[in-house]
Amino acid sequence: MALTGIQIFKLLPKTNCKECGVPTCLAFAMNLASGKAELDACPYVSDEAREQLAEASAPPIRPVAIGKGVRAATTGGETVQYRHEKTFYNPTLLGAMVASDLADDELDAKLKAWNAMQYERVGLNLRPELVALKDANGDAAAFAAKAKKIAETSEFNLVLMTEDEGVMKAGVEAAGFKRPLLYAATEANADAFGQLAKDNDLPLAIKVDDLEKIAPLTDKLTGMGLKDLVIDTGGREIQKALQDSIALRRSALKDLNRAVGFPTITFPCEMADNLDTETLIAAMLIAKYGGIVILSDFAGESLFPLLLERLNIYTDPQRPMTVTEGIYEINNPDENAPVLVTTNFALTYFIVSGEIEASRVPSYLLIKDSEGLSVMTAWAAGKFAGDDVGMFVKKCGIADKIKHQELIIPGYAAAIAGDVEEELPGWTITVGPREAAHISGFLKSK
Repeated sequence: MALTGIQIFKLLPKTNCKECGVPTCLAFAMNLASGKAELDACPYVSDEAREQLAEASAPPIRPVAIGKGVRAATTGGETVQYRHEKTFYNPTLLGAMVASDLADDELDAKLKAWNAMQYERVGLNLRPELVALKDANGDAAAFAAKAKKIAETSEFNLVLMTEDEGVMKAGVEAAGFKRPLLYAATEANADAFGQLAKDNDLPLAIKVDDLEKIAPLTDKLTGMGLKDLVIDTGGREIQKALQDSIALRRSALKDLNRAVGFPTITFPCEMADNLDTETLIAAMLIAKYGGIVILSDFAGESLFPLLLERLNIYTDPQRPMTVTEGIYEINNPDENAPVLVTTNFALTYFIVSGEIEASRVPSYLLIKDSEGLSVMTAWAAGKFAGDDVGMFVKKCGIADKIKHQELIIPGYAAAIAGDVEEELPGWTITVGPREAAHISGFLKSK
């Protein structure tokens, strides 16, 4: 049972040191009890107290690590129902399904195509993480061979899907080194699958056909010593899948029901007969609140929008994405190259730098720290004022790289031109385009 704020307070050092970010230990205890703080924020808590506080400080939904290697990831670990309350932490994992009776050459072709599906966005590499290997005919040898091929020849991690203990054992022997998710323990095979997962220290999914059956099954498995569980509610109708997902999240977060406090796995591939409809269902489940989403295939027109949705939902709403302040050289500029300046909002940087790169005009792009705000917002908030921009240009060292004294400022910040000129006497301040799409033509005309 979770501890109350007062119970937690009694275990804290009561120094009121403020190093945790709040003024008193009592306030920190209350935040810890409500899931709004992490125990590691207190630098003076004793080991004994830390052990007693472990349950209170643990996320209501357990984080479960899946896989090894470059695409290893964690699902779960969430602490809030709605993103604006704090943030969502561990993005939904995306997977595609293959059958164990798929021909080797077809599997090779799929893995090659899927491995190449990686997209650069605001400096991040967006890509799916999982391949779900489904037992098609009870052939343990074929299942193991496919699991081994996927584990050894691709970056993807695995979901091993069978309810046959012998087939699952073969899959684990072939690909257990990649830390696959075992799917799925049911009322009928919970003892065998639970022991297999425990012996190999692997995460285990459970499958039920009624929400009321989740707690008895998870209690049984956690009683065996398993901690890393994933839940499939069995819902294959869109409405039921959504309702189940929301109900589990609310029960774990609002009622602090540890028996259902695990991430979920969902199967849009079993809810529709075409990839377009699967994609729509997957988009819904990424938002509400699928921990793992399995599709029937990966296709660029389906995967890319899902990756973007995931990126947007799992970006901290209270902390804008930024790039480092400094001088960025684009298209190998020389001493005569034009100099542009903008803010350090990541999306602004990547759009502007992309347009400059597309123009093929060698240029310097100066990025000024604006606390992650876009040009108009930063200007309105006083984070991109003329005197500050001018001071930044002086200190950044660009003058040592060029022979001219001309600075191009964003069109949306035209109002700061006069102040920049005052701060940079002798410089010519040119107002550039308001829209990034016009930068290429603007640079070419100069």
